[in-house]
Amino acid sequence: MKDCYIVHAKRTPIGRIGGKLSQVRPDDMMAELFKDYANSVDWDLKEIDDVIVGCANQAGEDNRNIARMSAVLAGLPYEVPGVTLNRLCASSLDAIIDAASRISAGVGDCYFVGGVESMTRGPLVISKGSTPFGRDSQMFDTTFGWRFPNPKMEAMFPLFGMGETAEEVVSLHKISREEQDNFALSSHQKAVKAWDSGAFTDEVLPIEVKLRKESFTLSKDEGPRADTSMDVLAKLRPAFRKDGSVTAGNSSSMNDGAAFVVVVSEDFLKRHNMTPILKITGGATRGIHPNTMGLGPVASTQKLCDRFGMKTSDFDVIELNEAFAGQALGCIKELDLDPSKINLNGGAIALGHPLGCSGARITTTMFHLMKNNKKLKKGLASMCVGVGQGVSLALENCL
Repeated sequence: MKDCYIVHAKRTPIGRIGGKLSQVRPDDMMAELFKDYANSVDWDLKEIDDVIVGCANQAGEDNRNIARMSAVLAGLPYEVPGVTLNRLCASSLDAIIDAASRISAGVGDCYFVGGVESMTRGPLVISKGSTPFGRDSQMFDTTFGWRFPNPKMEAMFPLFGMGETAEEVVSLHKISREEQDNFALSSHQKAVKAWDSGAFTDEVLPIEVKLRKESFTLSKDEGPRADTSMDVLAKLRPAFRKDGSVTAGNSSSMNDGAAFVVVVSEDFLKRHNMTPILKITGGATRGIHPNTMGLGPVASTQKLCDRFGMKTSDFDVIELNEAFAGQALGCIKELDLDPSKINLNGGAIALGHPLGCSGARITTTMFHLMKNNKKLKKGLASMCVGVGQGVSLALENCL
């Protein structure tokens, strides 16, 4: 690979569905992060080769190439283009790999890479009737999960919801309810501790929410719960199967948020006297059966290690997106990962999972973890993807 680097990473706070970011359009969220960085540089912004944004829904306000919309709203030069990438949950992690690939191919030297999702503002959509003036239109909520399912695919295998796929992984690996709840509790405890210690201060850009009668600034994630416990989690009922063990408490939530990283070539770095923070050392994608989609990081990480001569034991810090506690535990078991290296400041169960944002979010969190701790030399970011995929990204500390 031609050397390429991440020189900046920041995110918005993550809001609950229907929470304090519910009044903010996704393109506006993304634009705020672009503006924040653009206002801090002294080089010509026309040098940005492209804006690549990951977004999973793209059915509402995010439907008209949100990368380009956000760039224009941020006041970037009109000469700077934009493209939106959709690999569902891992959209923005794949966008980072895409930027690195373009640099390696000599296509460009500087990329703004983002990820955004407003699950609150995901619209209801209605299908057209099958015949003129037909009465068989169907309505779907685009916030999450299957819509407009293809009967041919349903004939191939059951179209499980995400929670059901987590139950499949739990069953496959015989993961107990207690293990899942304990993992979820740890996620909240680490996130609360990170906020209390100031670990997220440089990572998060406060967002001003302007309303007609009153305005306010959101500067902190809405998800982490200091008041949760094993007793509280144990009282929650299974959410997806009557006799299951996956609950709302040991699953990630639905959220609103955006994240942003700047990926540049070594030439660009030297030309503008930038400080490299992370070097991108590899990326991989892989598919698996849709009904065990949570194990996607196993396949993509194995491919990453095979292709780039790495071992999972090489990584000092790991950001493994917590779609579900059972899914994350399954990946940890199959990859033989050290739990003490994983999600040091909490994960999606506590912080939230605004789909298209999450890949850039876990990379942003890793950026600041490694920037603040030079002993963390090598990092792995990985995510599962709906309909059965995994994406993995390898990073190296330059400090």
